[in-house]
Amino acid sequence: MVQDEMKGYIIEKLRSGTSLPMNEMHFGEIRKFVKRALEITTKMNNTSDLAEVRRLLALLTNREIDEGTTVFPPFFTNVGINIVLGKNVFINHACSMLDLGGITIEDDVMIGPRVNITSENHPVEIPQRKTLVPGQVIIKRNAWIGAGATILPGITVGENAVVAAGAVVNKDVPDNTVVGGVPAKVIKTLAI
Repeated sequence: MVQDEMKGYIIEKLRSGTSLPMNEMHFGEIRKFVKRALEITTKMNNTSDLAEVRRLLALLTNREIDEGTTVFPPFFTNVGINIVLGKNVFINHACSMLDLGGITIEDDVMIGPRVNITSENHPVEIPQRKTLVPGQVIIKRNAWIGAGATILPGITVGENAVVAAGAVVNKDVPDNTVVGGVPAKVIKTLAI
């Protein structure tokens, strides 16, 4: 499925974790990826056929999507091609994934409604604020992300972990734990 038009200087730099000032001469290249994502997600968000959603998701991510993976529209993303979905993933409605830094969701993950996952940020300092700072997000096998949770850039959510509804995750989540709150903290350890 890899197509030459899905490659680009800016996308490759961001995938590598390199920060990029928005005035970098190639930065405008992102617009073509954003336009493409908007066109595909508009179609995806206007169908009730889950097989068609899966087909469009494969087009959006430029990757095969497992038959056991289900995404309920609406679904939102800025570029889409840096999202990797495993097998038997479930993503409920109104989720948003900003994927310039890369988002990997492993097998058997459940994501509740209105979850926000962002793999990009900006520095707080005023002179550097218009710099894009990528940070890959990884959601490990069998994790469950509760409704309205937010996962920030550079975070790994561990295997079998649960992120409680409404939590804001700004630190890695250990395997087999439940985290909740703002910012999220370990609430308990799960027996395996």
